[in-house]
Amino acid sequence: MSDKWRHFDASGAPHMVDVGEKPVTRRWARASGRVRMTPETIEEIRQQRVGKGDVLQVARLAGIQAAKRTSEWIPLAHPLAIEAVSVDLQLVDPDTVMIEAEVRITAKTGVEMEALTAVSAAALTVYDMCKSLDRAITIEAIRLEEKGGGRSGMYVRPDGPTS
Repeated sequence: MSDKWRHFDASGAPHMVDVGEKPVTRRWARASGRVRMTPETIEEIRQQRVGKGDVLQVARLAGIQAAKRTSEWIPLAHPLAIEAVSVDLQLVDPDTVMIEAEVRITAKTGVEMEALTAVSAAALTVYDMCKSLDRAITIEAIRLEEKGGGRSGMYVRPDGPTS
């Protein structure tokens, strides 16, 4: 069976990849995404006047928590003992919250899914906390920006960071 389809056994059934023989290496991944909303909603976040609390800090905590629980969200992801997670949220442009997450580990498998899950959960939290102010919020461009470690080595998104 091709390496390309390692999440399926010989009969085509999904299964978790056996990483037992892989070497332990230092690995990391960085993902990003954005949440777009009205400038008025951005100003409410900036002034910390959203009724549910400090949107950026709650979303940061949601992202960190989600990264640690990725294997509960993604069926074939391995449960990992993550060593570090950072989630950064910034108000940019007149209508955008930019989110970036970085996850680090020393393990047999990478943390791309953990970084992507952190960004996703942070974005969903921003949406949840602001939806009463703005029904047209959109979550956009969640993507892997770069990763390092493991057999496949370094990856950097060729088209640069999310704009």
